[in-house]
Amino acid sequence: MAVRMFSAIDVGSHEIEMKIFELSRKNGIRQIEDIRHRIDLGTDTYHTGKISSKHLAGMRKILQEFSQIMKNYQVEAYRACGTSAFREMQNASIVVSRLEQVTGIRIEILGNAEQRFLDYKSIAARGGDFNALIENGTAIVDIGGGSVQISLFDNGKLVTTQNIRLGVLRIQDQLDRIGAAPARFEGLVRELFDSRLRIFANLYLQGREIKNLIVVDDYISEIMAKQNVRDFLSRQAGLEETPRMLPADQFFFLYDQIKAFGAAETARIFEIPDENVPLLKISSIIVRSILDMTKADTLWIPGVVLCDGIVYDYAEKNRILSVDHDFQKDIIASAHEISRRYNGSEERSRTLEKIALKIFDATEKLHGLSARERLLLQIAAILHDCGKFISMNNLAECAYQIIMSTEIIGISKKEREIIANVVLFNHADFVYYEEQTEIDRETYLVIAKLTAILRAANGLDRSHRRKFSDFKIRMKDGQLFITVDARIDITLEKGLFDRRADFFEEIFAVRPVIRQKKTGGK
Repeated sequence: MAVRMFSAIDVGSHEIEMKIFELSRKNGIRQIEDIRHRIDLGTDTYHTGKISSKHLAGMRKILQEFSQIMKNYQVEAYRACGTSAFREMQNASIVVSRLEQVTGIRIEILGNAEQRFLDYKSIAARGGDFNALIENGTAIVDIGGGSVQISLFDNGKLVTTQNIRLGVLRIQDQLDRIGAAPARFEGLVRELFDSRLRIFANLYLQGREIKNLIVVDDYISEIMAKQNVRDFLSRQAGLEETPRMLPADQFFFLYDQIKAFGAAETARIFEIPDENVPLLKISSIIVRSILDMTKADTLWIPGVVLCDGIVYDYAEKNRILSVDHDFQKDIIASAHEISRRYNGSEERSRTLEKIALKIFDATEKLHGLSARERLLLQIAAILHDCGKFISMNNLAECAYQIIMSTEIIGISKKEREIIANVVLFNHADFVYYEEQTEIDRETYLVIAKLTAILRAANGLDRSHRRKFSDFKIRMKDGQLFITVDARIDITLEKGLFDRRADFFEEIFAVRPVIRQKKTGGK
């Protein structure tokens, strides 16, 4: 493959950044340009739900500049992403449309789970350090303007991820409104953040050891990228050089320096704009709070930003890079963790997963769905019984509400809605498109097909005794024959399968039929 030029744009709550990369299979990803403009979108949207005319004009000017730079570099593909400032914008669709019309750049509004997954990919792009760290108890602390995401890893896989809706800009806004004096700054930030942190610890850290923190932010990462700061820390620790991986006590020393200096002195020493000083202090206090809570020994500040995750995701999907880490396994692990949280049956979920995926793979020509929809089916199978945690009698609606209220890392809001509806209609009467109010036709068809497959899978495991853990599927004369070992008693499954078979036939024009394998040559 020839060299490809790609642009990643992050329209954040405090700044807009564009990185331009050169991509090739031979050399991988090479960054060749990084342009940043500070613009405080978050304060607007967190306060009013809309963006001011002044900031809209500023954003338009920046994106026009980016558009021209992309033309100069002959960029072939780009991805522009808006984060929390856009998510909380009441008129986001109007703003996105106006900006695209004037600048030619289309902004994709990321859900929180999608944004954090890209951040997570940007860390994984660093390779060996990441893969080694997550083998032991590790927390990724992703500090944004509107919220903080904490993701826990152990034995090389994602254990859980949770969002604390209190980021640096939101905290600063609250402190500004109460007129916090500098002397009370640290105490008030701790008071705001620690109450949320204690809830997280009680729910997710009981009996769990965290040895490492990986920090993604815009402020600590910025100063740790500066050689003078690293030299300063090296001298204090008696080291030749301070890497981005440092012991917790070295961070504590840095934290004490940040806390001790006044605003002007902090800006001068760390070579940052004056307006970033309180944000650096808040980010540092958040990290200190999490270190105090987890007692982690090591801190890694990889210095990645969302743009790095965007290009990594693009290179992965276009097979420009060979990827060591299996991100899909992390999504599935996250779904299993949600199921456990709501007392789902792990054995039953894994059986249903296996049956549903086998039907999906065997009927690929019938449904024409992609690997991504296969993943959504798998998650629906994992979460099929989560509603029982609230109500045995209203399982379907409770499951729908749980899934719609629970973020799954790497899954968009639209995809979460597909999963929730598939689980809902697996248990409840199907609502047809003509009766739907919010689901578009394309999404409806995906939901219908996945529901038909999950219903069939559920029917094959009606007794919850894993009778169909090993079966064969073949098409013949407009029927889908599902053949199981003759020694198994499937009277219950055969007797109750017709209704599920009716719906499958309605969707695919093929009727599934349960058969038992013949023995003895008969």
